[in-house]
Amino acid sequence: MPKTVKTRLWDPAEHLETEQDMAAYLEAALAEGEPSLVAAALGDIARAKGMAQIARETGLGRESLYKALSVDGNPEFATVMKVIGALGLKLHATPSA
Repeated sequence: MPKTVKTRLWDPAEHLETEQDMAAYLEAALAEGEPSLVAAALGDIARAKGMAQIARETGLGRESLYKALSVDGNPEFATVMKVIGALGLKLHATPSA
């Protein structure tokens, strides 16, 4: 009888341990230029830090953050900025050329 292998979904939040990890992960998502990927990356980072803590710091509901910061979410820019601040991260701009 063949052995069965149990697998589970890979969760990026389990691998975001330092602020440098989190910043690099967000930077990579931003480089892709896909808004849903950026929102999902912010959600992964927020889960790594603790969604309840991020909700408290931003004054936003935990459930609404889970929804907004998912691949299917479409957070307002104000929400994105609040979450980035609560995560201890900063956005910056550089010339594309």
